Amino acid sequence: MKRLQDKIALITGGAAGIGLETARLFLNEGAKVALVDLKEDDLAQAAKTLGGLGEVLTIAADVSSADDTARYVRETVDKFGRIDVFFNNAGIEGKVAPLVDQKIEDFDRVIAVNVRGAFLGLQHVLPVMTKQKSGSVINMSSIAGLKGSPNVAPYITSKHAVVGLTRAAAIEVGSTGVRVNSVHPSPVNTRMMRSLEEGFNPGHGDAVKDQLTADIPLGRYGESADIAALVLFLASDEAAFITGAQYPVDGGMAAG
Repeated sequence: MKRLQDKIALITGGAAGIGLETARLFLNEGAKVALVDLKEDDLAQAAKTLGGLGEVLTIAADVSSADDTARYVRETVDKFGRIDVFFNNAGIEGKVAPLVDQKIEDFDRVIAVNVRGAFLGLQHVLPVMTKQKSGSVINMSSIAGLKGSPNVAPYITSKHAVVGLTRAAAIEVGSTGVRVNSVHPSPVNTRMMRSLEEGFNPGHGDAVKDQLTADIPLGRYGESADIAALVLFLASDEAAFITGAQYPVDGGMAAG
């Protein structure tokens, strides 16, 4: 039996990177998947990439919008009848600049996507799961949600906030059989890290990558598949007694 056989999984930020790789893994493990992302074109490409692996529903939505969030949850339930796994993954990195130079509109945008988006996803998915009396939520945080780092204060703030949301939600819904956990990747080889590397030292992104890699005991960036494997574990029945927990997947970075 596959680990997610006949389960329904909803993934935000699902058109690329970690979200897309997690969708691939979930499909291979027997799930049906609803992918949410901002742009129709990106979702169409994702669906094409996943073609033949299993049933995929794509939904264009802005996770920071309450109306869009209600709609993507409703469309998933209308199509599949339930939601067994929610990978609350959508997020943005924001601008790289000292805290005192961050523009309020840029701060607000990061908080809108990374915090309000995560909150709204929980607010609309949890009632579905509590009615079922089962479900697993995996919130995407970051190593930045467990420690500080200069020049990305909005992002650091948002990822710490996800920890609070995870813990609060886990306590609120635990008695219903619904689990809520968060994952905390180190730098991962995705578009987001290319953006941050360039932001930290324009024109010298490779040097930034080398510096960051030196801080990872295992000596490399993570890959999307590394993160997807942990998300799969937390989604599966193997993690049936785990909730309210924070899981670094960081090559040992948080140990330093």
